[in-house]
Amino acid sequence: MPASRRGLLIGALGAAFLAACGEEGDGASAAPGKLRIGYQRFGGLSLSKARGDAPDAQWSLFESGPALTEAIKAGAIDIGQVGEAPPIFAAAGKINFKIIGTSEPVPQGEAVLVKQAKGFKTFADLKGKTVALNKGSNVNWLLVKLLEQSGLTIDDINVKYLKPAEGRPAFDNDQVDAWIIWDPYFALAEQPGVQVLADATNLANNREYILATPDAVTGKADLIREFLGKYRTTTDWGIANADERAKILAPELKIDEPTTKRALARSAKPLAPVTPEIGAELQTIADGFTKLGLIPGQVDIKARIDEQFNEALL
Repeated sequence: MPASRRGLLIGALGAAFLAACGEEGDGASAAPGKLRIGYQRFGGLSLSKARGDAPDAQWSLFESGPALTEAIKAGAIDIGQVGEAPPIFAAAGKINFKIIGTSEPVPQGEAVLVKQAKGFKTFADLKGKTVALNKGSNVNWLLVKLLEQSGLTIDDINVKYLKPAEGRPAFDNDQVDAWIIWDPYFALAEQPGVQVLADATNLANNREYILATPDAVTGKADLIREFLGKYRTTTDWGIANADERAKILAPELKIDEPTTKRALARSAKPLAPVTPEIGAELQTIADGFTKLGLIPGQVDIKARIDEQFNEALL
């Protein structure tokens, strides 16, 4: 595979990180005794923030997982939540962190969107076409599995790496033929004339992962444990009270309530402890990225699993 095609998905994302932190304040300025939490607008942590689970914490908002892992690298946050690919690319980029929690699988929460008018029936129909996605995010693994299922290689499509805010207008204006995206951007794009070509069902688990810096794991263990317990309780409450959850989160997400409810119905899943099996699942993904040349060399991602907070997630 030509180096110009594959690139490295662990490039500098500092600008995205700085912009994201600015949306909720400078996490680096938080007092030593406070937890600094990085979250994405739709990740499970959004509900936890909206319900006030950690009122004394410093919260920083990020557009994507790769930007959040850059904040971990910079020492600007203590913990954060990302999809299944960002931890692997972060590890390949020598970012130091532990994986302290996960979620049940969320395969329906990411999908390939196309315009119905173009007549695509399967992912194989996208051979020679332009496919947009956010580099280093959960959808990267979905792309790998879709290519594998369809008998294609990454050289059979024209990959265009766009952040969610860039991907939507490119998709709407037919500058790309397909967009691989996750909720809530997925739900927001479900407009008349838009077709879900495929989601991750039977291809990728698309779990969320909770990452923490080694310093926080040792120096703020009690704060992390207390917060994770509240986070688990809030997540369970939200699943059991879908209407109330949507009312709380719609303003936080800045999207309408019906769209919020539709996205949450397929994408909000219970938290789960990390186990050796979870480590093996991530290792399979890492080895797949290595095989395709998307990351340089082997990454021992399973070694990042830290089970000391599992009890709080049960």
